[in-house]
Amino acid sequence: MGASKKPPFSATPSAGRESVAAEEAPLLPAEHGGGGSASVLGAVFNVSTSVVGAGIMSIPAAMRVLGVAPAAALIACAAVLADAAAGFLLRHTRGAPSSYAALMGDAFGRAGAALLNVFVAANAVGTLTVYLVIVGDVMSGAAGGGDDAHAGVLQEWFGRRWWTGREVVLVAAAAILLPLVLRKRVDSLRFTSALSILLAVVFMLISLGIAVYALLKGTATMPRMLPDFSRLSSPFELFTAVPVIVVAFTFHFNVHPIRAELSKASDMKAAVRISLVLCAAIYAAVGFFGFLLFGDATMADVLANFDRSSGAGVPQALNDAARLSYALHLVLVFPLLFFSLRVNVDELLFPGRRPLAADTRRFVSLTAVLMAVLYALAIAIPSIWTLFEYSGSTFAVTISLIFPGAIVLRDVHGIAKRKDKALAATMIILAVVTSSIAIASNIMSSISDKVRRGHEASR
Repeated sequence: MGASKKPPFSATPSAGRESVAAEEAPLLPAEHGGGGSASVLGAVFNVSTSVVGAGIMSIPAAMRVLGVAPAAALIACAAVLADAAAGFLLRHTRGAPSSYAALMGDAFGRAGAALLNVFVAANAVGTLTVYLVIVGDVMSGAAGGGDDAHAGVLQEWFGRRWWTGREVVLVAAAAILLPLVLRKRVDSLRFTSALSILLAVVFMLISLGIAVYALLKGTATMPRMLPDFSRLSSPFELFTAVPVIVVAFTFHFNVHPIRAELSKASDMKAAVRISLVLCAAIYAAVGFFGFLLFGDATMADVLANFDRSSGAGVPQALNDAARLSYALHLVLVFPLLFFSLRVNVDELLFPGRRPLAADTRRFVSLTAVLMAVLYALAIAIPSIWTLFEYSGSTFAVTISLIFPGAIVLRDVHGIAKRKDKALAATMIILAVVTSSIAIASNIMSSISDKVRRGHEASR
């Protein structure tokens, strides 16, 4: 099979696109990359923003489970595999396929493209809902009993008022997000992406400052380098950290839209690598400082630790600054992930239609419906961390490792080398084995917790 082979299916139509002005068809042009005006720096910001989301807050908990050395090694390995998977997607894009879904359609037909659309949409809905829940928790607090309940920043500052409630806070967030989610070009989000990465770095520096302060006060100790098996219910619990790290490096659904707007498509590979190095460094630093600061009390959502004050006489203003900086970071990350959600839902529901950006009514209607669904979920569901954990073991792992590997093994254009296929097979095996063990461990842990609570309640 040669590269000139006509693909059996393309998830994005090409007919009539030449007649659409460039500014009216910016989402996913028919060409497979290049020809735009975006710079490498803008691509780096957008890729980095796609990578660094809510997943960063679970990195300290992953270090608590694994220890610093294995967690750092896993972050490095995940970054390498993410780079390899992105390289596979870029290398196997030929001719008309101009999106991840179109590439899956090229390899596996309409069913493959539809499956990818479903997985990306499901992953994006879960992740974006988590973002909104976090913003609501930080600003308005979390309801519930025991350790799950805590006040938000607004309630701490002004007390309980009607305008400090979750519903009002999320409406205010919508006002900020609306002009951003209505942008039709990925590159138009480069400035908010740059600001979001800056805020992630601010969060890292605040964590560093608090951790150093705690060390000087003697209230923190150096974190352990290796796992403490005495604190694990079973050795298999170590595998639960793998999906957490994989989720933190899931950005592959935005590879094609970002590449399509670059002035030189070949620059995308460099942009991806620079972004992965930057994000891996941020992850390692936040994980280390968070684990150093909170030790074995580190929670799955490290922001919840800041909600309870980091102790050691640290001014509450620093804790609030850490929470607010990351909540704002998520607000700025939201539009980029929403961009991917909208494109994939449109490809799934309206195949063969003209470009989404050229159909204003469809674009605005789809945006409004998706935003309404996300906000309804964020208000109705107080906490979905369990859902987020399982989505990492399924949707994120499949999107970032299994599907790229399957495309290489399918090799419809006959361009994959033997080492590429060996790496692709290894990626799929690692993803399936570690995710299966993680899911089984999570299920067994949930059952054990329910049994223990039942015994405690019967006493």
